[in-house]
Amino acid sequence: MDNKIKEILDKEVRPMLAMHLGDLDFVSFENGVVKLKMKGNCQGCPLSIVTLKAGIEQILKSKIPEVKSVEEVV
Repeated sequence: MDNKIKEILDKEVRPMLAMHLGDLDFVSFENGVVKLKMKGNCQGCPLSIVTLKAGIEQILKSKIPEVKSVEEVV
């Protein structure tokens, strides 16, 4: 499952974040929760929670039914 999540992050999410000089690291996937560490301009950005929930979480949930939520690790 980790590889499928990483593939989606690499192909669909990273390019979107890169346009804003941001990036992320995959930390883990346990009990339906994907944990990510935001980097670059995304780290500490007030809108990063919107990106995380309305963007990344929705993409992952639509492609992988086992994903229940996405959380940021600081």
